[in-house]
Amino acid sequence: MKVMLDSSPFGSATRTRALLALSLLTDSYARELARVLELPLSAVQRALGGLERDGLVAARTVGRTRLFRLDPRYFAQAELQRYLRRLAEPEAELRRRIAALRRRPRRTGRPL
Repeated sequence: MKVMLDSSPFGSATRTRALLALSLLTDSYARELARVLELPLSAVQRALGGLERDGLVAARTVGRTRLFRLDPRYFAQAELQRYLRRLAEPEAELRRRIAALRRRPRRTGRPL
């Protein structure tokens, strides 16, 4: 099932796609999610804020960056993970973009 723009199990396509990306990434920040999802940063920030208020995601601050992840204390966390894994199966393009992310800092002196 491809997540449709007019129908979404979590209220909006942006919220659903943010949850899918977080389930695949483990944790991330709003700008990275916006880049991966190819959505405006403000839309992703709004979706993450709503998901945090609803208790589906948790945020922590690392320096000046807020890292988001699925809330491990959510009462149905295991079921949510399984559901998101199933929703992510047909999202080959999203999985490809996430796999292409550079997740560690570049060593000093290394070329781009």
